[in-house]
Amino acid sequence: MVSMDLPTAVNSFQFGERAKSELIVVSQLCVALTGFPDTQKSGGKKMLLLLMEQVRTEVAFAEKSTGLADFGKAVNAINEAISLVEGDRPEQATEKLAQAISATTTPAQNAWQVLSLHGLL
Repeated sequence: MVSMDLPTAVNSFQFGERAKSELIVVSQLCVALTGFPDTQKSGGKKMLLLLMEQVRTEVAFAEKSTGLADFGKAVNAINEAISLVEGDRPEQATEKLAQAISATTTPAQNAWQVLSLHGLL
């Protein structure tokens, strides 16, 4: 069983679930970008990068708020995904985003166990 106090569990669950949802959207947009016509790729890439940076900021805040290393792992994976998109390799960025999704799912799952044990979920 995971050792986590209730306030950290609540925060971890919320941060993890939100980040996971946002990262899934970002991953889908990376895939979509590969099918954009050349005339639209530049604008699409700029918007995608802005969204990725916003999600990275939220996940970094989750790490700082909870102290959980899994959120830091997700930030690192997002950084790599951003670099891949900047290098016009959005299809490869999806692999890094999958790692970030996995990393944010871990604290959410651990928090769910704690919250469930206390009858809160």
